Amino acid sequence: LHLGALRSAEWRSTWANVTRKVLRSYKSAALADQDVINAVVKDTPDVHYLLPCTWNVQLSEHALSEHCLRDAEEYKLVHWNSPMKQGVRNDHAPYFSSLHRTFQQYDGNLMKNMLTSCYHNNTEAPKGDVGNTDPCHDIRLGQTLKFRTHPFFLHHDFHPGGDHDVTLVAQLSMDRVHMLDPLCSHWRGPMSLVLYASDSEASEFLDLVGTHLPLMSRRKNVAFHIVYKDPRSHMYPVNYLRNVALRFVNTQHVYLSDIDFLPSLGLQDHLQDVLQSMSSEEEKVALVVPAFESFLYRVDFPQNKSQLLDMISKGKISSFRADVWSKGHRATDFERWCTAIAPYRVKWQEDYEPYVVVRSSVTPYDTRFAGFGWNKVSHIMALHAQGYEFVVLPNSFMVHMPHAPSLDIGRFRWSKHYRDCLMVLKREYQTELVRKYGAQFS
Repeated sequence: LHLGALRSAEWRSTWANVTRKVLRSYKSAALADQDVINAVVKDTPDVHYLLPCTWNVQLSEHALSEHCLRDAEEYKLVHWNSPMKQGVRNDHAPYFSSLHRTFQQYDGNLMKNMLTSCYHNNTEAPKGDVGNTDPCHDIRLGQTLKFRTHPFFLHHDFHPGGDHDVTLVAQLSMDRVHMLDPLCSHWRGPMSLVLYASDSEASEFLDLVGTHLPLMSRRKNVAFHIVYKDPRSHMYPVNYLRNVALRFVNTQHVYLSDIDFLPSLGLQDHLQDVLQSMSSEEEKVALVVPAFESFLYRVDFPQNKSQLLDMISKGKISSFRADVWSKGHRATDFERWCTAIAPYRVKWQEDYEPYVVVRSSVTPYDTRFAGFGWNKVSHIMALHAQGYEFVVLPNSFMVHMPHAPSLDIGRFRWSKHYRDCLMVLKREYQTELVRKYGAQFS
């Protein structure tokens, strides 16, 4: 509104007179003062001060914001007062939606405490795609994001003692932090771990390390990194996190694990012995650590293979996901493993996703796979395409610890659209591998 015109029009009497006149027809003002101002502007148009459209960018379904923003260099005010507008697809909606979610996630307590974070200029606003018809657009979005990252969040002081040291690589969210101390008790060697967290959660994690994670707090050979949550990412960027962990490894070999698995006791020393016995020319070898699980809330961890076999015979432990996803680990051949005394080679099979020990120069994970589904399968596919051999270790194992299902696994189970899009991404990736390496997947 034009303040000079308002004063000349004697605003105090003008608004009262207009309101009384309007109420004769409408009986009430549903929007209170907004209705009054709108009525005054309509009745006395001279008080209206014309601003450039960038001061009121409308992002509703029928707005003509594109006409305004096409030539604009700077936006002053975005009019976005309805949740339905979050679904509007135009060049600018993803960027403004990102800002909106960022403000939603701000924690007022951060203003009272010291922030522990680092900032980089590597976060780009996603470019809109007017008229995009790809039904999997939102799932693909995660592949283009670069997340703000704080490497070596905790003190780290480790230098490899030889060529056969192995770094355990894993990623986690705040609901898996309680697994860190048990993991530290099972794996004495170096680790590279990545936590996906908001700024406030990172601050909370520092407190937890000092008060509830005594083993973790004493370890200096754990490279612990933070990847900060990005409000544009709707899914857990699991493969992005794994790649960050791989990037900061300083040993020649890595054990690609998950945070909810505990390795067999003494596995680090055993792996060093195995690697030492291997020829230096065997670069494309993936050592398979067989995976098991227990559905019991409390179970004594097997001290060795003999105890594990006894627990299997009593139904306390079984091969990992044997009932719900047998394809994932079937190629490991658990029946053969039970009696094996020497390493044995197995052939890659479709959807195989074992946990492996490989050289740290291994190809990165493909970040198009986020959330639940095909994230490890795609990586093993890449190793197979590159000619890796899979060798199962007969005296090594890892056991999955029970936990509540993640949000992403729920999405995978209940959303057909999500599963269909993942299959599209998987087929695309497989086609790329065939084109690049001439691999056979049948």
